[in-house]
Amino acid sequence: MNVQPRLEREPSAVIDRLVQATNNRDLEALIACFSDSYVNDTPAHPHRGFRGSEQVRRNWTQILAAVPDIRVQVVRTAVDGHTVWTEWEMSGSQSDGAAFLMRGVIIFEVADGSVTSARFYVEPVEETSGDVNAAVSQITSGRVAT
Repeated sequence: MNVQPRLEREPSAVIDRLVQATNNRDLEALIACFSDSYVNDTPAHPHRGFRGSEQVRRNWTQILAAVPDIRVQVVRTAVDGHTVWTEWEMSGSQSDGAAFLMRGVIIFEVADGSVTSARFYVEPVEETSGDVNAAVSQITSGRVAT
């Protein structure tokens, strides 16, 4: 039974706890933000979707090991009932010294003080594929940008 005070169970407070746990690199606190039956939907990459907090644990164990100084920031937030729309920036240095930078949107569903699902649109930032003209050309020619 979840015994968090009411305000800590509010959708935006759950996301605040997730950000804090991530920035503290506290894997157990991070995992505690997700329900056991969590569903991750990744519309731009359908095969990457998954179910269950154990996959969250596997993902974040890898991320925290590979990016030991990771910092996350929620740049913008909008709350509509149990839905929290968030714009994220994740940055740090990978263990090999390479820069790590991801940005995008995550739309969370929150119930009973934990994240029950998310639509995940966060991608690595890349600066080598050219300007908007090059991107539109790649999309319309059938070539996939790498």
